[in-house]
Amino acid sequence: MAAGVEDSGGEDDGYLRDIVKSFLLAGRDTVASGLTSFFWLTSRNPAVEAKIRSEAEAVLGRHHNDAVPSFAEMTEMHYLTSAVYETLRLFPPVQFDSKFALNDDVLPDGTIVRKGDRVTYHPYAMGRMESIWGPDRLEFRPERWLNDDGLFVPRSPYEYPVFQGGSRVCLGKEMAIVEMKTVILAVIRRFNVRVADPGHEPRFSPGLTATVSGGLRMVVEEVKR
Repeated sequence: MAAGVEDSGGEDDGYLRDIVKSFLLAGRDTVASGLTSFFWLTSRNPAVEAKIRSEAEAVLGRHHNDAVPSFAEMTEMHYLTSAVYETLRLFPPVQFDSKFALNDDVLPDGTIVRKGDRVTYHPYAMGRMESIWGPDRLEFRPERWLNDDGLFVPRSPYEYPVFQGGSRVCLGKEMAIVEMKTVILAVIRRFNVRVADPGHEPRFSPGLTATVSGGLRMVVEEVKR
């Protein structure tokens, strides 16, 4: 890869730099936002936390809490993957986004879009639509992502636009998922994480990335074995 950039006379250096900057800047706050929502949801749903811990022990072994799981091992954890996707369905780090039309176009429902028009979509609202997710749309239920064999099955990115779709799909999607899984496994295998005030409902501050106003106070206790 480096040789290819060098042979191109440096023309790809700027492109590569922009990609790296995109990973660093777009991935930092969004991953932190996703993890905050995850631990808030599992705090309120200890059965989900227990299932993730059980799955991790089955894949990694009960007595290897300090071992860093490999990518292949994390891929085997279908329930963990489902819990991450379910978290981002309910609390997408980027709650709404916009695109500008380069040319005139017609959307699938017949809506005419003119060149220069701004089209905004709302992953937060779409994650709560009964027509997409059913009557239990407001429940935190990772099982909705699993098939009858317990394997994770992704949904269409146009129903679940957390990472966008088509030619505009998020470049850091896979890295973000791996980062979240790595942190979750490092924490959840050794600690119980609970909201300090069980009656507290987090309020999100307005902005490009969803952040909890005032932070989220948690109590962390080591798992007793």
